[in-house]
Amino acid sequence: MKNAKLHVEKDFEVARTDGRLFSSFLEHLGRAIYTGIYEPGHPEADEDGFRRDVLKLVQELHVDYVRYPGGNFLSGYDWKDGIGPKENRPRRLDLAWRTIESNQFGIDEFYDWSRKAGTKVMGAVNMGTGTPKDAGELLEYCNFPGGTYWSDLRAKNGHRDPMDIKLWCIGNEMDGDWQICHLDADDYGKKARETAKIMKLVDPSVELVVCGSSTREQATFPDWDRKVMEYTYGRADYLSMHRYYENCGNDLDFLASFVDMDGFIHTLVAAADYVKAKVRGKKDFNLSFDEWNVWYISKDRQHDWMEAPPILEDNYSLLDALVTAGLGMTLINHADRVKIACLAQLVNVIAPIATQKGGSAIRQTIFYPFRYLSEFGRGTVLQPVIDTPKVETKHGDTPLLYTTAVRGDDNTVTVFGLNIGDDAMQVEMDLASFGTLTMLEHVCLDGNDLNAKNTFEAPDRVKPRKIEPVSGTFHSCSVVLPKQSWNMLRFQVEK
Repeated sequence: MKNAKLHVEKDFEVARTDGRLFSSFLEHLGRAIYTGIYEPGHPEADEDGFRRDVLKLVQELHVDYVRYPGGNFLSGYDWKDGIGPKENRPRRLDLAWRTIESNQFGIDEFYDWSRKAGTKVMGAVNMGTGTPKDAGELLEYCNFPGGTYWSDLRAKNGHRDPMDIKLWCIGNEMDGDWQICHLDADDYGKKARETAKIMKLVDPSVELVVCGSSTREQATFPDWDRKVMEYTYGRADYLSMHRYYENCGNDLDFLASFVDMDGFIHTLVAAADYVKAKVRGKKDFNLSFDEWNVWYISKDRQHDWMEAPPILEDNYSLLDALVTAGLGMTLINHADRVKIACLAQLVNVIAPIATQKGGSAIRQTIFYPFRYLSEFGRGTVLQPVIDTPKVETKHGDTPLLYTTAVRGDDNTVTVFGLNIGDDAMQVEMDLASFGTLTMLEHVCLDGNDLNAKNTFEAPDRVKPRKIEPVSGTFHSCSVVLPKQSWNMLRFQVEK
């Protein structure tokens, strides 16, 4: 058994979590929309065609915002195709994913779905084939009170009152040459700046996210990010960042993915602070990590010119869930600069929720860490002092025990602990600065088979278990974290 020491000091504050850290993403890709959240005729479909079973699972995740409608799909999408009477909507080629888009679901339907799901909309405007004028018209359609062509058309289409969508992405991954109408940093920066200008003229209260690097591996990283922020510093509010991870054959390297994410964030914070100094600015350019997850990108899953085919439907393992937990913890640990984060995606496509067409919906293994982080990771993030064994991975010097600590507004302290080692970890926890505590619960996600997965035939094969909490009242305690496990330890501060 390995040994570690953890000191959590109540005054070592990082920042309060922004609720938008616990957001997700839905794209017109594969079965994310059609037969994912929207399936008229399904036994669980409501009067709008939204699957009630999926809505319940989304509500269980406590998702704050959902980014829509893309994604790579965005750069070739005309939002006007998805409004008005459904029988008049055109069927189009989706060039991004080489499928057929029926346009039976658009911004009006998504807004209605978000209200039922208890989420808010993180909108997105097309910076590929789209123009700054198109972006302004979409915002006018969604947010302007009335008395103009687009706002009156919204009312005619069933939404008399403004949708008040206040958070928008200006394009998607425009640094990538795979993007339809890809731009270099200078051209994108100028176009994004003018788009932001128009959007804030239409609605000065919106917050805008400009495209940062889609991965650390891009040859343009981080110079792309610097240039874009210099062009848009006075207009935009956040820089996006995207990052996916997959197991390339070494489980320990994979479990250590949080080290890579941490470095990615540090680099872009440094770039943002450089730009702030260069332009003599006063505000911090904060980050929106609006795509993150485990994604087995290397698998070839091409489905040419089908309607809503099963694309990118990764079936996640326990190992994937542990990695996802570490990534989510990293986002919380950077709550001072990462204000928005979207698990990509929400249903079917690299998602925590999987559905069968006409059938059931299940929780994938990655559902659980997101659910617990979203419910109990809100509050004031603290900076623990930790003494843990380390190991060398491809990401560098890596702690075997990775932690996140949050002081809740309900007089609780929650410590998340990821043990990536193949030995159990005895952790001596010093919580004396809070006074006297009791332990509310110890939730653990682990198992004998790291490759175990949840399926429609065995939907509960992988799920968290309860470990008997430390009894009595105390200032310090000792806990054992099983090998290769993710743990949530919750404490009540005694009055």
